[in-house]
This record gives sequence, C-alpha cells and structure tokens, in this order.
Amino acid sequence: MDDSPSNTTSIKDQILAMGAQALDASRALATFDSDHKNRILLAMADRLIADEAIILEANAKDIAAAEKNGLTSAMIDRLKLDPQRLAGIADGIRQVAKLHDPVGELLEEWVPKNGITIRKKRTPIGVIGIIYESRPNVTSDAGVLCFKTGNAVILRGGSEAIHSNRAIADSLQNGGMAEGMPPHAVQLIPITDRESVKHMAEMDQYLDLIIPRGGAGLIETVVSLARMPVIKHYDGICHAYVDVDADLDMAEAITINAKTQKPSVCNALETLLIHQDVAEKFAPLIAKSLRKNKVQLIADEKFIEIIKESNSDIDVQAATEADWRTEYLDLILSIKIVADQDEAMNHINHYGSHHSDVIITSNETHANRFLAEVDSAAVFWNCSTRFSDGEEFGFGAEIGISTDKLHARGPMALKELTSYKYQLIGTGQVR
Repeated sequence: MDDSPSNTTSIKDQILAMGAQALDASRALATFDSDHKNRILLAMADRLIADEAIILEANAKDIAAAEKNGLTSAMIDRLKLDPQRLAGIADGIRQVAKLHDPVGELLEEWVPKNGITIRKKRTPIGVIGIIYESRPNVTSDAGVLCFKTGNAVILRGGSEAIHSNRAIADSLQNGGMAEGMPPHAVQLIPITDRESVKHMAEMDQYLDLIIPRGGAGLIETVVSLARMPVIKHYDGICHAYVDVDADLDMAEAITINAKTQKPSVCNALETLLIHQDVAEKFAPLIAKSLRKNKVQLIADEKFIEIIKESNSDIDVQAATEADWRTEYLDLILSIKIVADQDEAMNHINHYGSHHSDVIITSNETHANRFLAEVDSAAVFWNCSTRFSDGEEFGFGAEIGISTDKLHARGPMALKELTSYKYQLIGTGQVR
C-alpha cells in the first residue's frame, strides 16, 4: 500500500474504516474463551517463525534506510531483527498464551440491604489504539497483549520501522486467522503520514483508549488531539542516587548495568546523583569504570573538580540545565553531586519523567524515605532500573511503562488492558 496517499481525506477514510472493522472484531472477541484465544496466540507465534525470511528481508530495508538517514547506532540497534531476536518475539507470544487470562475474573461480590447480588467482573476495554516509534517488537507485544485480553487493536508504528511492522502484523493476522481470529482484531496502519495520528486520535466513535509510546513531541501531540482517554508512556529519564551509606562496589555495579546493559531503552539510567560525603571516593571510581565502558560523561562543576583533583585524564563535559531533562538513549550519562538525600529526591521529582529511579544505600530509613517520597511509577532499592520491565515483573510481554497515575502505572500488561463492569442479579426487586 502506498505510504503517501494523495490527500488527507483518503487517509481519514482509511483509518475510519479500520476503526469500524476493529469495533466489529472487538465484539466478536468478547465471546472467545481463554482456550480459543491461547490457540490463536500459539498459531501467531508459529507463523512468525515460518515467516522469518520475509520479516528479516523487510527489516533489512528499514536498517538500510536508517543507516542512510544517519540514525544513531543505538537507534539502529532498537530497529534490528535477527533470527535470535525474532525467536525471542515468538517465545514472548507463547509466554503470553501461558499467562492467566484476567477477562471474566470476579473482583468483588456482595449483597446490600436491597437483596440484589452485585458482582464486579473484569472485561475487555474494547478497541485500543497504540502509537509507537522505532522498535518493531512492539508490534507483536502490543498486538498479542491486547488480543489476550479480548481487545481489538489498531497499531501505528514509526516510519523508521514500517517494513518490519507490516511484515510482523501480517504474520500475526495470518497466523491468528488460521485458528479463527476475527480478521481485523490486530490491524496496523500501513501509512506513516503524520495526518494518520491526528485522525486516529479523533476517532472516539471507535477507539476506547489510545496509548502513545515515544518522545515528548509525539505524546504531547496525541494528548492535545485525543478525544478518548490517553495512557502516556513518556521518556525514561531514570536516576540512580548513591547515598551516604551506599556500598560503593554495589553502586558501581548497579550504575554500570543500568547505563550500559542496553542504553537504548526507556529504563536505562540517564542521571547519576552522588552524595557529597562519598563523592571524593566514588566519583573517580565510577568515572574510570564508565570510561572503560565507553560512556560519555556530562557533569556538574563539583564532579568535574573532583576528577581533575584526582589527576585523572578522563574527559568530562560541563552539564547544562537541558542535560538534566534529557533522555539520551545512548552511552551518555549526566552526573551531579548533591548535598544530601533531600536534594537528590527534589532533583528527581523536578527533572525526572516519573519512570524508574533507584537509591543505593544500606540505610533502611533512607531507603524507605526514597521509596515513599520519589514520585515515580517504579522506585528501587539496591537494584538496577533495568528491572523496570513487564517480563521481569512476571507479567510476560508489556505494552510499555506508563508514567500516568490513572488507570495504569508502571509496566502495563494484561490486567491493565482490562476494565470492569457491574452485574446485578435480582429476584424481582423494584425501587
């Protein structure tokens, strides 16, 4: 299909048609039991593997375009698929098939004085729209999680992964339909024109929820246009605070893991805060370790001064105000020396994106204050922010990490893709 329709009306008409098809599919899905949905999911996984050559050929086109357009190595790594990564995506689908299906779950039941039995039960949300960038695995993760919970989904990926996304979506649809999946339960918008985002966000007659995943510009655009509820998956400006009572070897290991294990993802570390009373010892140690791992350092004057006084030849750039608000998604780390824990927490709450933040300390009182007072979706004590992940939480795949407070927060998986309804069972009562 042509990526550039001749006018915006054709884009709008196409997206409205997809919305109507998704609504019909969602009503059909509401009648599917868990066993049937799981059989469909397994068929999707098998089809992905069967279509490996087609998907990798499509991905090669995206990689070639990314290299031509000068995307960073970190961004290209997010785009890249190979047989191992594709097998991991298929395994992720199989894991979702094994997970408990929350749809139909009885949340509460009671009988008030009127004698009517009231039941509160989990239900699908209906039709969900997801707008995302860069990572083609999101096409599968989002599609299968929505399907498992009985939701139809309309996906709109970024232009940099369009060929990969199309190929994966085709495999999911074809594999699922072979086991009886409604033909429009998982749809991918095959165009990358920005008008598609606008029309999708205004399609409240069909979409019950829209979820943007990506940079601030994308999310702000969706929020400003959306006529339906939005769950935001904002930048991951994640912090580590090395407390006065930190085990410095542990602090080094956590910092290196959180920054370098996979720097291109939203739960990677972007800012390191160090208590001034341990800075003289820890700053040279962590600077040397980070340089060994090819991390570029950007820091405040105090950190730079300590590094100079330690007679180190490590290059450290001076931080600007903008650096404290930057999600680098690369081997770059901003570092600041703080006077105490209060300054650290104030910095995180002011500059952070309310995603994932960690304190490294042996002081339980300090840790509990951090866990209670840092206003983020996930807060950690003595472990890497890289664990802010649906699979690591035991949820299977995830839609993303919600930085909202309603109705989902943190890793968003199956339960967060459901709503609920009240069922009232009477014996002839009237009011």
